[in-house]
Amino acid sequence: MKKLFILLFSFLTITANAASSEGGEFKPGDMITHHIADDYSWHFADGAVLYLPVILIDNGQFVSFSSSNFYNENHELVPYRGYKMEHGHIYKANEAGEPIADYSGLYDFSITKNVASMFVSVALLFFVFFSIAGSYKKNAGKAPRGMQSFFEPIIIFIRDEIAKANIGPKYERYMPYLLTIFFFIWFNNLLGLMPGGANLTGNIAVTLVLATMTLLITVFSGNKSYWGHIFNTPGVPWWLKWGIPIMPVVELIGIFTKPFSLMVRLFANITAGHIIILSLFSLIFIFQSVAVGPLSVAFATFMNFLELFVALLQAYIFTLLSAMYFGGAVEEHDHVSDLGHGEGAHH
Repeated sequence: MKKLFILLFSFLTITANAASSEGGEFKPGDMITHHIADDYSWHFADGAVLYLPVILIDNGQFVSFSSSNFYNENHELVPYRGYKMEHGHIYKANEAGEPIADYSGLYDFSITKNVASMFVSVALLFFVFFSIAGSYKKNAGKAPRGMQSFFEPIIIFIRDEIAKANIGPKYERYMPYLLTIFFFIWFNNLLGLMPGGANLTGNIAVTLVLATMTLLITVFSGNKSYWGHIFNTPGVPWWLKWGIPIMPVVELIGIFTKPFSLMVRLFANITAGHIIILSLFSLIFIFQSVAVGPLSVAFATFMNFLELFVALLQAYIFTLLSAMYFGGAVEEHDHVSDLGHGEGAHH
């Protein structure tokens, strides 16, 4: 605990000194925004910066160069080859070096910090699970060892307590997706808590893609009973279904609000955790007091351990809710129990 305390304090001191040396005065808002936002360079600490490749398509012409060219010796942003980086975006620049706001022929396919972080996490996932698969082949019929023994209970938990419990007999076809989404979110949540880590799962574009995949799988898995409950809800008066079609509209809206809640929940929880930890550390350099420093680091360390739990919890919630949506799409509903009255009830 003591070593972790010193490590966190040293890292934030280096980061804050870097921020204050660039702008003269320490600005916590700039430091926090720089951490949680995407960027064309990956800043690990003062003097440890990985400049990522800029890849552009300008009116059909391929353009590529290092993002380091946008900075001069004083680390100030400057135009380069007719382009300018401003507020985390690259624009076409005019002769005066000013961005052309209405230029529509520029497409950005650059490797940003979040994209690079995603490559790292995917490579880590491949390494871990190919190693586990190799262990199963090599130790067939034997007790699991090493990484295999750590991850096997988690995989079994996802299969038995999430997939089987919420989807039912058809759970197997959804297991690859559920396992992938759980470990992808969990690994990236943990990587984001490391010093210099990227805020990948706190990027709403990433959570939007994950939620959209859950939405598409749910919609294309929907059986006749699922769509029947949306457009012809049993037990509802006919005038709410066909006279004034309130229920079909409400049910259709519900199809999209469910993945929307997945997107916002993951984005908000991860981003909020990063902001709180960095805000606590910023108090050291705002007050510049020996009394505030240890207290801020202590609270930030506690929050960091809490975020380790939140990282796992958010992966679990996203996977659980996805499984519940899949289960609702493939479930064969009992219309007799839904109606609860009439001829079916007597039977």
